[in-house]
Amino acid sequence: MRILSGIQPSGILHIGNYFGMIQRAIALQAEGEAFYFIANYHALTSVRDPETLRANSLLCAIDFLACGFNPDRGALFMQSDVPIVTELAWILSTIAPTGLLERAHSYKDKLARGMPASVGLFSYPVLMAADILIYDSDVVPVGKDQKQHVEITRDLAVKMNEAFGNILKLPEARIQHSTETVPGIDGQKMSKSYGNTIDIFGDEKETRKRVMSIVTDSKPVEAPKDPASSTIFHLYSLFASADEIAEMRARFLKGGTGYGDFKKQLFEKLWEHFAPMRKRRKEILADKLYVDEVLVRGARRANEVADEVMERVRSAVGLR
Repeated sequence: MRILSGIQPSGILHIGNYFGMIQRAIALQAEGEAFYFIANYHALTSVRDPETLRANSLLCAIDFLACGFNPDRGALFMQSDVPIVTELAWILSTIAPTGLLERAHSYKDKLARGMPASVGLFSYPVLMAADILIYDSDVVPVGKDQKQHVEITRDLAVKMNEAFGNILKLPEARIQHSTETVPGIDGQKMSKSYGNTIDIFGDEKETRKRVMSIVTDSKPVEAPKDPASSTIFHLYSLFASADEIAEMRARFLKGGTGYGDFKKQLFEKLWEHFAPMRKRRKEILADKLYVDEVLVRGARRANEVADEVMERVRSAVGLR
């Protein structure tokens, strides 16, 4: 089984990225060959400064490795190091119905948030489909908000297969429902766009400050509180054991504990969880050649597979 996933280097990685994608991607390494890429082509729809894009792309790779990616179990690479993915994207775009792309939730959401309606933003799902199909991917771990993109990918693969023969494999989306949406410090979905994130590898003072700034209601210390509507409780549940979650829920319902104490408990659990990864990250940063070597090796493997798929596609459509 080949597992495919990508992450945009549009900013510093946060715990929403971790629980929404990275943690699952790392776990899936045990089930097959992992192909994970830094989506720097996609990031061009929002990042305009080249130095920022280069720096964020490298940091994204470093953080992925620090979180547990094993280069011996798969390939980690820059999307742009497999440039023929754009060739497949163009071929797919020739059969992609405009109406299908107009219905893409992410496109409408980004326009609603003020992003300019560029061709790149509109055709984003086509490039994402190429990312998936060019590696004969079997499984694509995604959040709920990305599920539609995998459905679009399957639609485009079916159209290609109907027109040119059975040339593209149909991938399956895999969604971990317990972490579909990670709330930010303001209660909305955690997103760099909203400025409500908690970084995975932020320094201790800043991370504590972000946790302590989580928005709560005005219930007094002595009052019972609703864990189901609490961002603090939701985030704590991502890090804690079943017994720890039950204990915090009981204290919420009983009353007598203020939100400030619950935030301190959340910070301690969060900081403890990422401690081994912070240690690994320091080791990676101390070896200046390691990340480059991993990315070069990953790109080599990715190109091997992509070349085979593209030869099949070119021949089928008449370019060979």
